[in-house]
Amino acid sequence: MSVSFDLALGEEIRASATRSGQSVSAWLAESARDRLRLDALGDAVAAWGQEHGPLTEAEVADAELVLQGAMPERRAGRH
Repeated sequence: MSVSFDLALGEEIRASATRSGQSVSAWLAESARDRLRLDALGDAVAAWGQEHGPLTEAEVADAELVLQGAMPERRAGRH
């Protein structure tokens, strides 16, 4: 598989991979897995909404708190 990016994006990817102690390939694979999980989550939320109606503001706020709590672990490179 071959991919290409504009120069600025490629440099940002390389820098982020270096900061996280990963190869560019590993960084890209992890990013792709994250995107696929987000897509699946979006599909699950949409399906749930079809069956049960839209999420309430309280449910969205609860989800945001959970996600915010998980973010520092991801940034530190822990899974």
